[in-house]
Amino acid sequence: MDNLQILYEDNHIIVVVKPYNIAVQEDESKDEDMLTAIKAFIKQRDNKPGNVYLGLVHRLDRVTGGVMVFAKTSKSASRLSAELKNKTMHKNYLAVINGRPQQNFDRLTTYLKKDAKTNTVSIVPKLETGSKEAVLEYNVIETKRNLSLVDVNLITGRSHQIRVQMAKQLNCPIYADFKYGDTTHKGNLALWAYKLTFTHPTTKQNMVFKVEPDYSNSIFVNFKEEINKIIN
Repeated sequence: MDNLQILYEDNHIIVVVKPYNIAVQEDESKDEDMLTAIKAFIKQRDNKPGNVYLGLVHRLDRVTGGVMVFAKTSKSASRLSAELKNKTMHKNYLAVINGRPQQNFDRLTTYLKKDAKTNTVSIVPKLETGSKEAVLEYNVIETKRNLSLVDVNLITGRSHQIRVQMAKQLNCPIYADFKYGDTTHKGNLALWAYKLTFTHPTTKQNMVFKVEPDYSNSIFVNFKEEINKIIN
């Protein structure tokens, strides 16, 4: 991968920025993916013989970019995974959505189910087999020309969760998300993981990382001033 952006690294973890439209790990497409690219980078940089260990702790959709942490040891992977499970790892996203929700701030709860064949997620009844609870909080930052910048605190990390809840619960699909209802706009999906907070697996320090969206081919550029205030 050209120009791997590393925000932090030590012997236990590496924190990087995942670009838009790159898979987190290898899939059927065999396209370039983050896990393989970071392993190759470490192997070459450190001149390591054999395989490089890198633990995948959490995920981002291929079409979503932003900050991610990977574990460099199995112990770190286990501890970070426990944080994720216990909801002590916090993930915040910026999104540009179509329209403006009725409430400026709200907590959304529903149940989601993924169809692996179509790679789509639907809202389903709580008792349906395979359903998983999905919870997030959002805050509307600004609205311009019927597009709203929202700050999303993701409580549970379900596949396509923010995209589905914005589109189906708020009737405000994310900008350029053709899969979930925005067939009008083109460009990069306006969803970005801008903030990641967790406890370091060995030092126990509180780790906080923020990163601005990639503004290229993105509607985020229209909200650059507001985003700068959030990030900085």
